[in-house]
Formats: sequence, C-alpha cells, structure tokens
Amino acid sequence: MRKLLLKLSLNTIAVLPLAFMQLIGASLGLLAYVGSKHYRSLFRPQYEAVVSARKLPLKLWEAARASGMLFSDSLWIWRNPVKALKLVEVQNWDVVEAAIGEGHGLVMLTPHLGGFEIIPRVLAQHFPATILYRPSRQEWLNEVVEEGRAYPNMHFVPTNLNGVRQMTRALTRGEAIGILPDQVPSGGEGVWVPFFGRPAYTTPLPARLANRNNTPVIMFTAKRKGIGKGWVMQATRLAPFSEDAERAATELNIAIENAVLQAPEQFIWSYNRYKHPAGAELPPSN
Repeated sequence: MRKLLLKLSLNTIAVLPLAFMQLIGASLGLLAYVGSKHYRSLFRPQYEAVVSARKLPLKLWEAARASGMLFSDSLWIWRNPVKALKLVEVQNWDVVEAAIGEGHGLVMLTPHLGGFEIIPRVLAQHFPATILYRPSRQEWLNEVVEEGRAYPNMHFVPTNLNGVRQMTRALTRGEAIGILPDQVPSGGEGVWVPFFGRPAYTTPLPARLANRNNTPVIMFTAKRKGIGKGWVMQATRLAPFSEDAERAATELNIAIENAVLQAPEQFIWSYNRYKHPAGAELPPSN
C-alpha cells in the first residue's frame, strides 16, 4: 500500500508546473544535504575537489539545490513530454544530422546533468533510439522509471549481454543508441582510469560499440536555464576512440569532464563515481 501511495503521490506532483516541480526538487536537495551525513560525505568532497582544482567559484548550496532538481526535472519530463519538448532549446543540431547521415548509426552519451532525460526524447522525434539503462533494485521505483521513460521511438534495454546485443543490432540498422557514461559498471566490465584526477572504474563499452563500424559518437548535455525556463541542449561530436580499452576509457572520462564543466553545479555529485564494484580489481594506488 505504501508503494502504491508513493507512486500516486509522484504522479500527482508531476502534473504541477515545471517551476513548482523544480522548487520542490530544490527543497528536497537541500534537505538531503543537510539531513544526511552519508549524502554530504559523497557530495561535498567530490564537488569541492573539482571546483578547487579547476579554480571555479564554489556554489555549494546552489549545487545542493540542483541535485534535487535532477530528480524533479526527470519526473516532470516523463509525465509531460510534449510540454517539455517545447521548453528545450536545441543547439548544434547540424552536428547530429551530419553524424546520423553517415549511415553508421549514432552513439549518444548523456551524463547525469541538468535535464538529461529530455535528450532522448528530442532525438526520438527524428530517429529510433535504443537506450541502455540499469534497472533499480527497488521494484516500485523501477516501475515508476520504466513507465515514465516509455516513449514512441525509444526502446530501453537493460545493462546485460542481451541489452548490448540489441544495441549492436540497432547500430547495424543505422539507428541511435544511448548510454549514461558516468555510471560505474559492474565488476569485470570496466577499467580504472582518472576522472577529475582520481581513479574511477569506467566502462569502455561506448568505444567498443563505436569502433565496430566507425560509428560517430556525440556527447549531449541539457543545461537547466533557470526555474521553470527549460533547458539548453547541446551536442559535441567526439574524436574517434582508441582501440585500446584503457586509453578509450580515459578519452571518455575527459569528454565527460568537459561536459560537466559546462554546468558543474548541475551534475550528480551525490553519486559515488569512485566506488569499487564487487568483482573489480583494486584501483591503482595514487
């Protein structure tokens, strides 16, 4: 019953205007930061280390608010796709058209930044997209996510061998595939390479898929404009990845860093990017 009530509450909240949803998300982000020592222990060191190393202004509270808006943006986009598409400003679309026009498909990378959930919906207006995702361990949350992400021309596949095979077939058909490249892969599926100066277990899968058939790779971001104002979606085509897994993963992390630095306060700093997944070898010593 609690799960049902929570799902109904989320669905009810999602019909609110985007500005209200983002204010709710910002409040929840602040509450999570203030109320959870574990949350702060992940969020603050990762965020502060990056802005300090890159000599950027420290906007801790803005970043804490934005962390909550990552969730509220996603929920609102899932429930209001038509309205959301009207609030996205798409830049550099010629880069996408040129890439898909080469006929080898497209590997699209979307880090957890801003309104990242709007990106596949924009692409789905133009061509089919197969998206790799990791199901939640909580069944009720997985149902909410799967229902919310369901959208014409978008096909979601799980992070397993069958999902990778479906993505390979999509590329063979000249379609797009999508990967969240800043997630920590399962043990045995990644390599340890630097991410903002620290060893992070990183997937070489985007490079492996792209290099099979010279498929172009584009890094997408969807920066939040302001409360209730929507997002700016930008596309940057990446240079071909190395055939070497470790070098390719390093190149991938550099591309993610460049994307994050476009709007560092809007990145998901509460996610433990440096965790050691079960079954993975130990990270290199510093």
